[in-house]
Amino acid sequence: MTTQTAHRWIPALLLGVALVTPGTASAQATAAATPPAAAQPDAQTLMVSLSDRMLKSLADNRPVLKKDPTKVFGLIDAVLLPSFDADYAGRLVMGTHYRAATPAQRKRFTQALYRSLVKTYGGAIIDFTADRVKFLPFQPSAKPESAIVRSVITRSDGTRIPVNYALRQTPAGWMVWDVVIEGISYVRNYRNDLGAEISAKGIDAVIARLEADGAPPAAAPAKAAR
Repeated sequence: MTTQTAHRWIPALLLGVALVTPGTASAQATAAATPPAAAQPDAQTLMVSLSDRMLKSLADNRPVLKKDPTKVFGLIDAVLLPSFDADYAGRLVMGTHYRAATPAQRKRFTQALYRSLVKTYGGAIIDFTADRVKFLPFQPSAKPESAIVRSVITRSDGTRIPVNYALRQTPAGWMVWDVVIEGISYVRNYRNDLGAEISAKGIDAVIARLEADGAPPAAAPAKAAR
């Protein structure tokens, strides 16, 4: 699957932590099925906490967001970005090009990729309703420093889409670094597409393109006084 196809589910892909349903029966069942002594369920707890905050922010600000969708970017930054391991994901997306890139190029690439995705698809979460999400029981990983949080999203036509979130334990706590939708990894998908673009055009050209894609929208011209 190409990046273009995967973009249909970008709200779940990059901003997927906003899609977990807090306080629902499925979330409560997940918590009950999780051994309290295990460390990994903290990753699932994080997802629920993030979703609760994001959904509340969307609900509280929806009238304003409807008038100015760009304001959702601030909500995403405030709620989701602190728990998204953008540096680690950016490194994996760069793949073999990471070693050849300078520290400045790595930083710019990671920031530009995040900004481009948020600007292009962030507005898609404004109208998202949590009633179409089911949070699945947690399944511990063989590696205590990693975890997969699983969910299923039901589309308006009844199609059920599996969405899994990959997290890793860091000194700052659990961080989300990848989302897998219908078996398609965000990191692997973008590594393939952007890797080919970097090989063809160079890292600086790709960074410039991503920065242009993620640039803030131009302010609307002021109305002339009558």
